[in-house]
Amino acid sequence: PICYEMRLEKTAEYAANNNFDGFTTTLLYSRYQNHDLISAQCKKLAENYSLHFHYDDYRVGWQEGIDLSIEKDMYRQPHCGCVYSEQERYDKNLRKKSK
Repeated sequence: PICYEMRLEKTAEYAANNNFDGFTTTLLYSRYQNHDLISAQCKKLAENYSLHFHYDDYRVGWQEGIDLSIEKDMYRQPHCGCVYSEQERYDKNLRKKSK
């Protein structure tokens, strides 16, 4: 999706402009994100910006992280952060179409 491209491009650009060796993304924590697509996009960006992309499957501790954040009364954002995801979350018609 376009939101991956926009967000990940800014991440790689920031990393390169600030002399980081590499980058990763918190999108890899979510069970709802497309890891293959994210990884492919990030590898391409890493090559374009001469960076290392660190991939790890952070979903391993997903439920434990949720449980701990609830226990500690932490804020949990119910969508990935892009406006399209937020709209999808609240728009019943979009949810019906995706099923």
